[in-house]
Amino acid sequence: IPESERHGVPKDQFWPWAASNVSIFGISMAAWILGFGLSFGEAVLAGLIGIVFSFALVGIIALAGKRGSAPTLVLSRATFGVKGNALPTLVSYFLLVGWEIVLVALGVLATTTVFKRLGWGEGDGVKIAIFVVIIAVVVSSGIFGFKFIMRVQKWITLGSVALTIIFIGQSAHDIYFEKIAAAPAGGPVVLVAGIIYAMTAFGLGWVNGGADYSRYLPRTASSKGIFGWTTFGSAIAPAVLVIYGYMLALSDDGIRQRIGGDPIGAISTVLPTWFLIPFIILALLGFMGGAILDIYSSGLNLLALGFKLKRYQAAAIDGVFMIIGTIYFVWIAGDFFWPFQAGLYILGVPMAAWAGIFIADLALRKKSYDEAALYDAKGRYGSINWVAVGTMLVAMIVGYGFISSPDPSITFTTWEGYLYGALGINGDNSPWYYSNIGVFLALAVGFVGQYLLGRKAVARQEA
Repeated sequence: IPESERHGVPKDQFWPWAASNVSIFGISMAAWILGFGLSFGEAVLAGLIGIVFSFALVGIIALAGKRGSAPTLVLSRATFGVKGNALPTLVSYFLLVGWEIVLVALGVLATTTVFKRLGWGEGDGVKIAIFVVIIAVVVSSGIFGFKFIMRVQKWITLGSVALTIIFIGQSAHDIYFEKIAAAPAGGPVVLVAGIIYAMTAFGLGWVNGGADYSRYLPRTASSKGIFGWTTFGSAIAPAVLVIYGYMLALSDDGIRQRIGGDPIGAISTVLPTWFLIPFIILALLGFMGGAILDIYSSGLNLLALGFKLKRYQAAAIDGVFMIIGTIYFVWIAGDFFWPFQAGLYILGVPMAAWAGIFIADLALRKKSYDEAALYDAKGRYGSINWVAVGTMLVAMIVGYGFISSPDPSITFTTWEGYLYGALGINGDNSPWYYSNIGVFLALAVGFVGQYLLGRKAVARQEA
């Protein structure tokens, strides 16, 4: 981004990040966090810690945009080397596409449920029609640039906030405080599990795009302002929706029973018929707000990998993955939740490792990035920084060794948890087995390893 095009103030970061996270999906997330066996108080604590902490990571990474004019995963080349950065960039791309798939699939499932309740039709024909429309809107949005996204996201945020307030008003009659108070406490281990789930499901999915929008701000912009507005804009809506989601899920056993198969449609059962259309508009606005940001950042990831693509070509590639993934979730998978959770942790581990490494590297740097060197493997950042690459691989090995899926039917997760096995820990003899502490360990190993071992490389680069 040329210096002449860097404009705006830190509070401008609020709109794109808020729009991407004002989603009714937060209520579904709340029900799943409760699934660990938490009381209302424990769930609120787990949700707030996980959400605020993980989005604070996004806020820290947003500071890198002030020091460089390139996208987040291009700035990451200073840490991993121009070619070595292909490892985290590839992980980042699949994470973004994974979320695009999830958001589109949720849109299809929710709209189908609402159409059925309204008597507007059901079956595969209706699903296919809805599927085609949502895919078309998301992919076409990915063709437009930053200025279009900033304008659209502001209105998506405002519209979503208004409809969310109405949704709460229309569903509040289903809240029963005696049921909420009666939920038994789960204890410290399940509290940790809830924190890790919230962290992985919310902010950790956005760390790889933290600097994609702050890079447009002037270099003189306040660092505190960039961090504060990014973190606040990202976290405020999920925090509110998750707390309300706890109240709704604890009050209505039917929601918790149905939410695994249709996370958004299950929530609509507490609403009057007249509000179903505004409700589905609210849901789709949230999904599209997130998917638009994802498809923009995933296109930047493809460019960072070295592909010479135009914007519409990058969007088309994403579209192919979205079609395949949505077909799996809507027509093949017997349940939405279990494969979603499994994928969340599988991609969460390497993304946590990268975030720890990148934040440690950012803390070690005193100067702005040499932007020309980010595109030259013979420049100051080199081709491959084996310290950073090696640290990420070690962090991933540790992280994957301490995650596990409780559903044995998901065969692509059976290799996880090997370090649990080496220590003789399993689901029968320890509650830690399903805590997925490996996500946090990957973050910690990445940060500590890079902070201790990466000093010489940063000093050499900035000499």
